[in-house]
Amino acid sequence: MTSCDTSAIADWLVDGARSASLPQDVLAELCDRLVECGIPLWRVGVFVRTLHPDVTGRRFLWRPDTGVAVGELVYERLTTSEYVESPVTTVYATGAPLRRRVADAREAADFEVLRTLHTEGATDYLASPMPFIDGSMHVVTWATRRPGGFSDAHIAGLEAVVAPLARVAEIRALRRTAKNLLDTYVGGHAGERILAGKIRRGDADVIRAAIWLSDMRGFTTLADRMSPPGLIALLNRYFDCQVPAILEHGGEVLKFMGDGLLAIFPLRPEADVAAVCDDALAAAVAARGRLAELRGEARADGAAELRFGVALHVGEFLYGNIGSGNRLDFTCIGPAVNLAARLEKLTGKLGRSVAVSSDFAALCARPLTRLGEFELPGFSSVQTVYGLPDDVPHGPA
Repeated sequence: MTSCDTSAIADWLVDGARSASLPQDVLAELCDRLVECGIPLWRVGVFVRTLHPDVTGRRFLWRPDTGVAVGELVYERLTTSEYVESPVTTVYATGAPLRRRVADAREAADFEVLRTLHTEGATDYLASPMPFIDGSMHVVTWATRRPGGFSDAHIAGLEAVVAPLARVAEIRALRRTAKNLLDTYVGGHAGERILAGKIRRGDADVIRAAIWLSDMRGFTTLADRMSPPGLIALLNRYFDCQVPAILEHGGEVLKFMGDGLLAIFPLRPEADVAAVCDDALAAAVAARGRLAELRGEARADGAAELRFGVALHVGEFLYGNIGSGNRLDFTCIGPAVNLAARLEKLTGKLGRSVAVSSDFAALCARPLTRLGEFELPGFSSVQTVYGLPDDVPHGPA
């Protein structure tokens, strides 16, 4: 084996780089092995595109003194000159390697990142395309400070590991994409269950959780007079008032149902039930405040009229797959969910933002106001309902 023979590293990658559990670990071990083979690496970057509602890709950047740093590229940065005028974007477009002997300032002049590398003492730079099987293009970049740059043997050693590195990157990217999609459409906890294999119809567990059901007041009227694009934009701003508040307080959004939202705050074995209920109520208060701020903007897009009703209950329900054939929904059903749905309808009749069941209220440390006893459809016993003391009724909806 010569000092730059990387065939053993390629074999390690072909075998799945199984000694490295995380993508950043793969890059760190790869760089360590390449350096041991005699390739004088100083900076290595791997750029992998992904499928995510907020992020277009991830960058893994290795340096020998700091290890691997992981960053994300948000969609807003796609129009910046730093991104548009970069070697990586050029390789995306051409599918061909790009090399610059950046010790010469003239060879570094056409890209900002190369000018920076030149000032930091880099002498050579190579960007290698990593095509995935699906046709998408990804990139790995290599840089050195060695006087004279990379030798022909160094370049050959690097080129020998690019294809197996692309396969490892693709496999790991596919799993991450699957997780991103599941997190986006069914939530993190449900996504973990699906990835763990609970995908058969009827796969369901009984769990205990605080349940959140919310609905927009006056949605039908708004939908009747707004353009479809305007309505979608308004709905997104409306949900932006709720979802961050739910996530910040430990909840998980299960689904959107038009203008409705179903979320849960799981009561895991180690969780304090009262604390979880307090968190759910705090999320409702936070969402109410954010919605009030949105109304205060008084734009002409309907935001000034936005109101919502949130029902909070705690109990046991079935959590799992329901549907027909191979078209399933991961959801929760049971009397506890039905009661939350009835309470949500009651918020509209009472003109209240928040309605809380007696079971939920009994666990909360925050003071609540008794709103009365109500007969709810489908329930034989009268239900005592509570609300927030500072919740000013805004008229039935």
